[in-house]
Formats: sequence, structure tokens, C-alpha cells
Amino acid sequence: MRIALIHALKHSIPAIEEAFSRLWPEANLANLLDDSLSADLARDGVLTPSMHQRFLTLARYAASCGADGILFTCSAFGPCIEACARDLAPLPVLKPNEAMIEEAVALAGPVGRIALLATFAPTLATMPAEFAAAAPGLTLVPCLAEGALAAMDRGDFDGHDRAAARAVAGVADLDLIALTQFSLARAQTLVAGSSGKTVLTTPDSAVRKLRRLLLRKEAA
Repeated sequence: MRIALIHALKHSIPAIEEAFSRLWPEANLANLLDDSLSADLARDGVLTPSMHQRFLTLARYAASCGADGILFTCSAFGPCIEACARDLAPLPVLKPNEAMIEEAVALAGPVGRIALLATFAPTLATMPAEFAAAAPGLTLVPCLAEGALAAMDRGDFDGHDRAAARAVAGVADLDLIALTQFSLARAQTLVAGSSGKTVLTTPDSAVRKLRRLLLRKEAA
């Protein structure tokens, strides 16, 4: 079964491949990367019509290559991905966060308190609406790990993980912490250890949901 993985950050690739290797090693992965998308969003600050069209182009290409399902790993582009899902229905097209949001609501409850941890500021601008759509009564605490992404860019992965842990160190009364980007998954152990809280990652949640969807479809 072929799964197309579409990325806007190169750092997302190792995280999702590692999750597949543990949770669904039989899947055949195909990676598509356009890291200019994240750079353009950081520059423009908004999702433009051009970005929507670029996402559609990537998704349609993945479908034309025989993908049985598509998983986007770029958390800040929710509306673009929703447009791709509508365009390619009934092909399963998953946003990076939707599975983690479902698991977070199930664990924290519909009026829980969840920290959203990100290293890319635009993610914290778009993701609260996704949580609110699933459970309007949630209390969300946005936490930006300052300097973490820059540390990862220069190869300082330990520095990235420490910055992630610091970002939630002073946040009280949490039910759980949601790591909102695939690239943050590597910091799960350190964040959990420093906070004492349950920590969800987008890669693990996404692989579990995609595997469940596609194996059910195959058996039908």
C-alpha cells in the first residue's frame, strides 16, 4: 500500500518515517518536499491563493502516482489541505493534526486544558481553530519554543529538544501537551520528563489513524 507524504519542512521527514517504521512498517512511503512553502508562509504571514494552488498540485501529483492515501506533515496549512481532501475525495487525505486532535480530546475530555507546543509560529495561528471545531470547550495554551527551529536548522538537535521542554516548563494545570509539528516528535521524551504530563505527537497519531482507515477500506 502506497502512502504519499507531503512536507513543507525537511525536518518532518525523519519523524514520520520513524513513526511508520514502528507502527506500520509494511507501508510503502513516497516523500514529496517543497520547503519553500514554509518559507513563503513565514514571509507572507497568511495563506495565499497561490499556496492553495501549490498544495493542490502536489496532492494531485501524489494521487496520479498511485497513492492509496495522502498524509500532509505541515501543520500550518490546514485550509489548503482541506481543499485537497475535497478535491481528491474519496481518497483518504489527512491533515497532520487531525488524528492527534481526536486522541487529545479523547484523553483530556471536551473541557480539558491542553498546551499546544510549536517551533513554527504560524502553526499556533491556525491550529486552535482545528481544536475548537472538535471540542469548543477546550482551553488551549499556545507555547512557542523560541529558537528551537533555528537550533534544528543548524544541527543542534539537543538544543532543539531543550528549547521545547523549556517552553512548557512554567505552564500549570495541564491535562496533556500536544506537540503540534512532526519535527517536534523527537522531543517527546524530554518534554514528558520535564513536565510530568502525557505528551502526544502528530506522527504517531497520524500513522495509527491512516493505518486504521486504509486497512479497513482494504478489508471492505
